[in-house]
Amino acid sequence: MLKKLGGINGLIIGIISIFGAYLIEGGSVRALFLIPPIVVVFGGTFASTIIGFGFEKFCKIFTLMKIAYFKENYDITTLINTIIEFSIISRKEGLLSLEKQLDKLVYAFPKKMIRLVVDGTNEESIQNIANTEMKAMQERHFSYIFIFSKMGGYAPTMGILGTVMGLVMTLANAGGDPNNLIHSIASAFIATLWGVLSANLIWLPIGDKLKLCHLEEKHMMEIALEGVLALQSGEIPSVVKARLVSMLPQSQQESIMDS
Repeated sequence: MLKKLGGINGLIIGIISIFGAYLIEGGSVRALFLIPPIVVVFGGTFASTIIGFGFEKFCKIFTLMKIAYFKENYDITTLINTIIEFSIISRKEGLLSLEKQLDKLVYAFPKKMIRLVVDGTNEESIQNIANTEMKAMQERHFSYIFIFSKMGGYAPTMGILGTVMGLVMTLANAGGDPNNLIHSIASAFIATLWGVLSANLIWLPIGDKLKLCHLEEKHMMEIALEGVLALQSGEIPSVVKARLVSMLPQSQQESIMDS
């Protein structure tokens, strides 16, 4: 549970740290939430994203944010144990018997690869199909990661734009009501604050979290492919186990080897 909420906890800590320090120094909450600079920063960032990537991809950023903060954790241990179980069954009853066992696999990729083995597909074709799917997955994932990286660049620029607008208003009102001048100056610097804050606390971290999601899914697929190829070649279960466990971090290997 803590792993799933790690990103949310980090966001909360960031908000408390930044705004808390501001309030401790005697800052006003009301001054932070001036509508015009917030509209300039977020509206401008969203507008730039729509112009650069299209409205359809922009609409997906909210789904991607949910994926980033509530990402799926792949149960690699269960996957390895299932493949080892399949190797035992296939040596006793043949590869065709695995067709009845496919429902034990939770993830689509290993299920697809084992189905290819059952259908008699050769090793080279399986590797080509798997590599094509992993390449397509990487291109798809990186295209979405790139959106958040660009948003992390747009936001501070929009903050500077809001600052320039605020300073222009300040100069335009020079000699007028001092309260209006103070309001314009505050609005100017709040725009920069929201631009930098949103980039470094929202957009760029989401891009990094999506990269982590990609790497975890890729790792699952690599282990699954290695296991499928071991099944196809008819390796004994102990060798299959050693082959798959060797792809895990050292800290996880002993617990699986002992099980």
